Amino acid sequence: MTYRILLVCGSLRAGSTNEAALRTVADVAPEDVETVFYEGLGDLPHFNPDDDHDPLHPAVAALRTAIGESDAVLICTPEYAGAMPGSFKNLLDWTIGGGEIYEKPVAYINVSGPAAPTGGADAHDSLRKVLGYASVDLVEAACVRIPVTRKELSEDGLFHAPSQRAQFTAVLTTLTTHLQPAP
Repeated sequence: MTYRILLVCGSLRAGSTNEAALRTVADVAPEDVETVFYEGLGDLPHFNPDDDHDPLHPAVAALRTAIGESDAVLICTPEYAGAMPGSFKNLLDWTIGGGEIYEKPVAYINVSGPAAPTGGADAHDSLRKVLGYASVDLVEAACVRIPVTRKELSEDGLFHAPSQRAQFTAVLTTLTTHLQPAP
């Protein structure tokens, strides 16, 4: 069986280490895992409940379709001003009304560098809170911190340190194991 994992980056920054981490996840994915990178964060309109009806804005419809077509969602987001970035919170707000993320297995990776004293804990606390409102199936064992630095990023935009790649692989393994039916 092939599992489809939607990779969602919470950063709009070009060359973000969060995006590089998810691109590395895609690079280490085994043959039975199809990764799909969501690239529409910057295209989403500001959330307004009055606009949460058909016909949806095309970017919102594309987001909801991508979530609905996936078996699980893997997030990597930075922390800004003590929480997740506003643009990423906006994305999450758009997921509530559609229900596609309801009970969907979700995990997140934190790549805050070793010098970050809290490791982005505030971002992930706010992320956890919003995901609770979305009633996702949070796969705690796949929610990990894999500290990286920009200087560890290779010219191809990926992380190649064996220890980091093993950790990214372990996240996918944990997430796909969670997706497998109980024996």
